[in-house]
This record gives sequence, structure tokens and C-alpha cells, in this order.
Amino acid sequence: MGSAELITAFVTLFVVVDPIGLVPLFLALTQGMDARMRRAVGLRALAIATVLLTLFGLFGDALLRGIGISMPAFRIAGGVLLFLTALDMLFERRTQRREGQSAEPHAPDPSVFPLATPLLAGPGAMATMILLAGSGTGTVHLLAVHGVMLAVLACVFVLFLLATPLERALGRTGTMVVTRLLGMLLAALAVQFILDGLMGAGLLTAP
Repeated sequence: MGSAELITAFVTLFVVVDPIGLVPLFLALTQGMDARMRRAVGLRALAIATVLLTLFGLFGDALLRGIGISMPAFRIAGGVLLFLTALDMLFERRTQRREGQSAEPHAPDPSVFPLATPLLAGPGAMATMILLAGSGTGTVHLLAVHGVMLAVLACVFVLFLLATPLERALGRTGTMVVTRLLGMLLAALAVQFILDGLMGAGLLTAP
């Protein structure tokens, strides 16, 4: 894989994962956590996303075809799960649960869902890994694709580290406003996932 192809692959995966757009979502989903807990959540999410994207880069196409799951169906499922998360953010159910469970030793966190999947390793990122891995042949090509993936996820982690200073700048009221706003944007993103899935399945035509 040449330098031009590497740059193209990086830009493609960077745009799909959207590290910059994930920062405010990460901030909203980890509201009320201190810097150490937030960093741990981010690391867990990135580790899980790395494993998922690696598996899809290596075996994704064969896996989906083998079990009879289409990528449109995968997009629709991800959109439904993301929409449920958006409702929690809009009506503050997530914050209330976190406050009520803060004393529990195993309180749930968003590292697996929705951060690792579908926000980091979502249908778009998984499909991109399948396409990039299939655009060439050989071990060197696969290593290059997965190196690009690690570089994008490293960018995500660096931006996640900036979430705590951003929260301090916003304050509690500002964070609540941003959480509600992002809940609406997340709901719209979820609906877009579902619409893309329906169009990919041929059940809906593009406007």
C-alpha cells in the first residue's frame, strides 16, 4: 500500500469514526465521572473497539455472509440501539441511574455500549474496515490497514483526554444543556443509520 493509499485509508476511516464529533458525546456519556474514571472508560471502549474492528478487518465479510446478516440489517440494528441511548440522554435517565448507582462497586458504564459499539466500532466503521481490507491482497496490506485503524483510534484517545478540561469550562448547567442538545443530535444520527439500512436493503429510495 503506497503513501497515497495510506492517506486515503486514514482519511476515510477518520471521517467515518469522527473522533472530533465523538468528544462531546464522550463528555455527555461520562457526565459526573472524574478524570481517572473517564480515562478508564475511554481506554476500555478503545480496547473493545480495536478488537471488534480488527476482527471485522480480518473476517468481517466472511462472517456476515456466513451467518446470513447483511450490512443494511447491521446498520438498522445499530440505529435502534443508538436511538435508545439518545432517549436516555434527552430525559436524563442515564444521569439519574448513574447518581443512584454511584455507590455500587459494579455500576454500569458506557464503555461497551454505546461508546465501543456502535459509536466507535459502528456499522460504518466495520464496513469501512471490510472494504479497506478487501481493496488489496497480502499480509503487508492487512498490516497497513490495521495500522491506519490504530492511528485513528489513537487520535480518538488523545481527544478523549481533553474531555475533562472541557467539562470544567462548561460547568454543570452548560453540561446539561450540551447533553440535551447532543441527545437530539444522537437521535438524528440513529435515524440516519436506520434510513441508510432501509435504503441499502432496497426498502426505501433515496430522496
